[in-house]
Amino acid sequence: MKILVVAPSWVGDTVLAQPMFRLLHQRHARLELDVVAPPWTLALLSRMPEVHRSIVARFGHGELKFVERHRLARELQAGHYDQAIVLPNSLKSALIPLLAKIPLRTGFRGEMRYGLLNDVRRLDERVLPKMVERFAALALDRGATLPRPLPVPRLTSNADNVKIIIQKQSLTIDKPVAVFCPGAEYGPAKRWPAEYFGTLAKQAAEKGYAVWLIGSAKDAAIGDEIVRASDGACTNLCGKTSLEDAIDLISVAALVVTNDSGLMHVAAALDRPTLALYGSSSPAFTPPLSDKAAIVRIDIACSPCFKRECPLGHFNCMRQMTPERVWKHVPAMP
Repeated sequence: MKILVVAPSWVGDTVLAQPMFRLLHQRHARLELDVVAPPWTLALLSRMPEVHRSIVARFGHGELKFVERHRLARELQAGHYDQAIVLPNSLKSALIPLLAKIPLRTGFRGEMRYGLLNDVRRLDERVLPKMVERFAALALDRGATLPRPLPVPRLTSNADNVKIIIQKQSLTIDKPVAVFCPGAEYGPAKRWPAEYFGTLAKQAAEKGYAVWLIGSAKDAAIGDEIVRASDGACTNLCGKTSLEDAIDLISVAALVVTNDSGLMHVAAALDRPTLALYGSSSPAFTPPLSDKAAIVRIDIACSPCFKRECPLGHFNCMRQMTPERVWKHVPAMP
């Protein structure tokens, strides 16, 4: 059996697809599972043993690039796939399996995709409230009952690479490590204030933690703010590591404090003790999938709003979540 999965474009959503990969392997004993994904998520797929081959799709968010999609489809046609499973709901994402002449093309009903998909599923959001459940349902036959509990995401880490990064970045692991992930690609409404991260970093350092800030180059300036607010109690690694390196650094953390972001799902998939900070978004839809993850949020009427920026201007869902409130959730030092 050969199956091609068209993966999501977001880091967190890619992590949430792994339980579906595991279900597919449970159904098909000799499965070859290939995944088409954007270049920025390939590091994640390389840490998923269920994936046989990752195929890069060089299309940005929202880009059609029909000629490039057609060229990729022609290359994939030689793979003779039995089925394609399309996780994004866009019309564009369903083009490649059709052009690659894959006989069975599965996905949820979306942007005028009849004809592109021939195994079109209707999504009942009440039955499948979580994104991980929706992805997992596409691994099953139409109408099949989703097994409970679902497999959880589990990424592998590379201990040798940890040593290399530690040396390269002049870090130390002679004390417990607290990793803070202050970014959120979706927008500022999902980001806990930098000064709050700074205060928490000072508290963590006083309790004996080495504090590392991990994120993309877009988070570097926020990281600098946190360092200043913490009076230098943390090390800003934002923009200084690849996603692969970030995975390995998070794997050694005794504590991860993170916004609702891709790295939150990475931390959960590495089974690290995690505090997940929710403001404008909802843990009912994309919670961290680990027993070691605790959700921290403030129960106010306007949250969740799912907006990129606070529509009311007060940002109380994060402002009222003070460092003191968050610190109460930090587990006792091992």
